[in-house]
Amino acid sequence: MTVLYGWGPMFGAPSPSPYVIKCDMQLQMLGVNFTRAIADLERVPKHKAPYVEDDGRIIEDSTFIRLYFEEKLGDDLDEGLTLEQRGMAWGLERMLEDRLSMIMAHERWLVDANFDKGPRQFFQGVPEPQQSALCKDVREQLHTMMVRHGIGRHSREERMMLAERDISAIAAVLGDKPYLFGDTPKAVDASAFGVLASCATQFFETPLTGLVREHTNLMRYLERIEWRFFGESVWPAMAA
Repeated sequence: MTVLYGWGPMFGAPSPSPYVIKCDMQLQMLGVNFTRAIADLERVPKHKAPYVEDDGRIIEDSTFIRLYFEEKLGDDLDEGLTLEQRGMAWGLERMLEDRLSMIMAHERWLVDANFDKGPRQFFQGVPEPQQSALCKDVREQLHTMMVRHGIGRHSREERMMLAERDISAIAAVLGDKPYLFGDTPKAVDASAFGVLASCATQFFETPLTGLVREHTNLMRYLERIEWRFFGESVWPAMAA
């Protein structure tokens, strides 16, 4: 039995986490028969989602989950790509996940209005005044992490300049192809969909939305993937 732990549709996207979206899509691409359940972050050592339980074994982190199932099934999500294309795909994935997703998270968690509308929902089960204190502590920790990463040292205008270059690069690589490297989705398409869908949602007030939506090919790309892989939500409801 295989169970993917994460969260279902929130904030106008298939999950509040681009990494849960990525993992969900890649498991489907690999043909894994799995169910979905709400994550309990205290249950796993890394305290983050997604994680997968496969016949009693816990695998954490979307990249390691992909590698685990590729090895188990003898499959390869990048089958058909040349060595050069594999290098390009990995570079695009790292750009999306190590920078653009950080900019997206900064917009959600450290912009007051966006935090109050979105991530604060994760703390609804905590009574006041503990809820306010917990939210303050979590946001301060995130801000410290962002500064150490480097993205938090930039102004918002500078972060959007970087985001525009990242998003335009993905649009340029996509061109008029159905997927980033041709007619079939590869591993990087799951990363791209997760991050770009999280940026493009109109749930939050952020310049990221317009930066994605101004590229017609990216919007068609997101619609194509959502229809194919996320046409019906099968996640259980998340309790407060």
